[in-house]
Amino acid sequence: QVHLVESGGGLVQAGGSLRLSCVQSGGTFSNYVIGWFRQALGKEREFISVLSESGGRTYSAGSVRGRFTISRDNVKNTAYLQMNSLLPEDTAIYVCAASPRNFAYGISYYSVQNNFDYWGQGTQVTVSS
Repeated sequence: QVHLVESGGGLVQAGGSLRLSCVQSGGTFSNYVIGWFRQALGKEREFISVLSESGGRTYSAGSVRGRFTISRDNVKNTAYLQMNSLLPEDTAIYVCAASPRNFAYGISYYSVQNNFDYWGQGTQVTVSS
């Protein structure tokens, strides 16, 4: 059974940075596509970024492109979300997710939360103005 645990959230001022981590246990980490989503209070869950099994291919939503970077370390079974130039509107619970299906399914497929099989509990990110 795959289990995901996020960490690294916290309170930061606008313009600051945070790095979120997502550690996977169970399964072979390098066989899974990893995605990051976020959910702000009172809003629907939003796709942020997705990363191929090897880490060689990524895609990020327009709202974070150029500010957030997704990466992974398949030796440490860990995925990361480096968040720079944070804005108050980035305040949300950030959740990582994993899918055992090939990245070749495409960006449209992986931008949909229902196409991920495993989810972490999330970590709160609060950006003050």
